[in-house]
Amino acid sequence: MTRTYAPVTQPVALAVAGSDSGGGAGIQADLRTMAAHGVHGTSVVTATTAQHTRGVEDTHVLPVDHVRAQYRAVAGDVDLGAVKTGMLATAPVVGAVRDCLADAAVPVVVDPVMVAASGDRLLSEAAEAAYEELLAEARLATPNVDEAEVLAGRAVETPADAVEAGETIRETGVDAVLVKGGHLSGETVVDTLVTADGVERFEHPRVDTDATHGSGCVLSSAVAARLASGEELPAAVGAATAFLA
Repeated sequence: MTRTYAPVTQPVALAVAGSDSGGGAGIQADLRTMAAHGVHGTSVVTATTAQHTRGVEDTHVLPVDHVRAQYRAVAGDVDLGAVKTGMLATAPVVGAVRDCLADAAVPVVVDPVMVAASGDRLLSEAAEAAYEELLAEARLATPNVDEAEVLAGRAVETPADAVEAGETIRETGVDAVLVKGGHLSGETVVDTLVTADGVERFEHPRVDTDATHGSGCVLSSAVAARLASGEELPAAVGAATAFLA
């Protein structure tokens, strides 16, 4: 039987991240979010995790050659409109993803996943330094406060600190930085977007819940989906933060 080729007519985005066996975060959350925005989601799985809402029990990082093969299979078949990266786990995987995306003429959203919502570490310390070269390829980075502190090498305790951290992270070469304010205190959550054009803040009421597992994945995937659909960055970020709120 000859297979009939059926090209994808929707906008297409790619999620490069780990798999969450519990389904709340990672690739599973990425693809659901992209679909909710009318975008066809494709994936490169970097690692599998034995994970649930309470924590991570085990992690298996996939071979770098297989990560590269997944990317070639997707990029060689569909026209990507945007890429988002999530859990990359190790320096070799970060480097492989950076190499794959070096010639990708599409916006890249980097969610520098370092620690799970449960507190379990998802990135080796050796991989933190490798992130700078990946960020240089990116249109947007979306660190939470803890990740922004690592990337900027400074404390982030207020929205003003978030601006300074964002400006420092932009020195890596990333076009823009969205410092997520969910870990800061206050009744209102303030997400801070720092670009070459200045600072824009997105405020929304804090939701009184501990069920935040996967929220960062949803936000970065929503931005990528909006970018794949042709929206400009500030509008994409605004729509993504509203979607999450």
